Amino acid sequence: MKTSLASPSTLNLEQIIERIFETRQISRADQESFMRLLLSKDALSFADQRQIDRVFEGLRQGRLRVVD
Repeated sequence: MKTSLASPSTLNLEQIIERIFETRQISRADQESFMRLLLSKDALSFADQRQIDRVFEGLRQGRLRVVD
């Protein structure tokens, strides 16, 4: 498993999602970074939408845990 030294606020969407799936959990910091990135965009690309869907599906199916 890779360990990232960057803070969540300096990561791009792909890096945040990669870390979420590597650890199989989404932290409050990950969630805030994820939302900040998404809300800062004027429009979401199809690739961004697919990445977001992956996270929501992972949560819905119980493959990802929400942690503080």
